[in-house]
Amino acid sequence: QVQLVESGGGSVQAGGSLRLSCAASSGYIDSTYCMGWFRQAPGKEREGVATLDSDGMIRYADSVKGRFTISRDNDKNTLTLQMFSLKPEDTAMYSCAADWHRCYVDKRDFPYWGQGTQVTVSK
Repeated sequence: QVQLVESGGGSVQAGGSLRLSCAASSGYIDSTYCMGWFRQAPGKEREGVATLDSDGMIRYADSVKGRFTISRDNDKNTLTLQMFSLKPEDTAMYSCAADWHRCYVDKRDFPYWGQGTQVTVSK
C-alpha cells in the first residue's frame, strides 16, 4: 500500500511563491507512475492542477499555466509543484496522487492520495 505525504504548504501574500513536495512514506513509487497535483477549496469540487506522466508528458489546468511547474526527482522519488505569482483564488488544500497506469486528460481515478497540505494566499 502506497501512502503519500505532502509538504511545503503555508500562507503567503498574493504574488508570492511556494514549493510543494510529495513523497511516499510507505510503499514505492517511481518514474513509471502517473503523478498529479489536485486542489480543493472550501465549498468547491476538487480540481486537477497538473499531472506528469511516465513519458514526461505534462498537463496543467488553464488557471495555473505559466505560474506553476510540476516536476519529478527520479533519484528521490519525489514530486514537486513550484508555484509562482500566487493569487487568492489559489487558496486550497493541495493533494498529490499516484497511479501505476498512464495519465490521460482529466484523469481523476488515482488509487493513491496524500492527506494534503494547505495553501493560503492573502490579498
